Amino acid sequence: MKWSLNLGKIAGIDVKIHITFLLIIGWVAMAHWQRGQTLAAAAAGVVFILALFACVVAHEFGHALTARKYGIKTRDITLLPIGGVARLERMPDNPREELWVALAGPAVNLVLAAGLFLWLIATATLVPFGQLTVASGAFAERLLVANIFLAVFNMLPAFPMDGGRVVRALLAMRMNYARATQVAANIGQGMAFVFGFIGLFYNPFLVFIALFVWIGASQEASMAQLKASLGGIPVSHAMITNFQTVAPTDRISRAVELILAGSQRDFPVTDDTGIIGILERDRILAALAQGGLDTLVAEEMARDFQSADAQEMLDAAFLRLQTCGCHTMPVLRGKRLAGLLTAENVGEFIMIQSALQGRGSR
Repeated sequence: MKWSLNLGKIAGIDVKIHITFLLIIGWVAMAHWQRGQTLAAAAAGVVFILALFACVVAHEFGHALTARKYGIKTRDITLLPIGGVARLERMPDNPREELWVALAGPAVNLVLAAGLFLWLIATATLVPFGQLTVASGAFAERLLVANIFLAVFNMLPAFPMDGGRVVRALLAMRMNYARATQVAANIGQGMAFVFGFIGLFYNPFLVFIALFVWIGASQEASMAQLKASLGGIPVSHAMITNFQTVAPTDRISRAVELILAGSQRDFPVTDDTGIIGILERDRILAALAQGGLDTLVAEEMARDFQSADAQEMLDAAFLRLQTCGCHTMPVLRGKRLAGLLTAENVGEFIMIQSALQGRGSR
């Protein structure tokens, strides 16, 4: 995610903070300063919000580590002003696995709340919850209440929040995945409308959450429909078979000629052993700016790249293409380069399939 600062790795997962998160820290510091008129009050507010977002990180690790149990990696966890986001490489295909992944985050918050409750009982510092406010009261008890709120709020059936994913998983046990996602997305967008309406009158922050839920639900529904459209189709049916390659000893000028002569933007780099790299258009442009037309392809090509097999299913290959941060994926048949897979070509394939299906229905 752009504008994110890397805080380090925990359990092999990058933890990042979005630059906009600093806004909420500044807002909390200012609110506590206005209330207490002291640096100590402002510092106490900042410490509490940092502790709260540490609980949010723990919530996201609940999702990430449960997903790891099912063989799904997490690319990173990013803190945003509206909460945290764990970017899983994919959601589980098995609805029961998705159910457990979705429940794991709120479960972490409930465990934290239970631990804080036991601590307050053991230290005899528990006071009636009615005496607490957002900015005043025992630190541990406010954090306890915040964790309960996080668990309950995230379990609202507002897809793609945790509660919405629970709904989708339960529905997917009884209907196909695409249909279950669409129903969950419709419920989520209904919840988003409610959030937005309430936010306009009582809390503008809910408007931002409503936008996040509405857009997220729409995107998830589109992705599920796309996955259903591509299921059961081999990559060989959608790959580009008319393409150009370059050699590692070629000059960048050769790639420029090929770009101008056609529509291809990335070029497989091959030698006698097969494909050894990918020369991307961005690297071509950077090479032109730095070294000129005589730069060797071998100096600019990417040696670490994703590839697909011609016989694997298109939905799985397309998911990797979306998550690898690359534009073009070479397709192999054995060790031989057989074609290229791009998002544009998959889109054209889907349009052709839709047109054929429409003709068949008529």
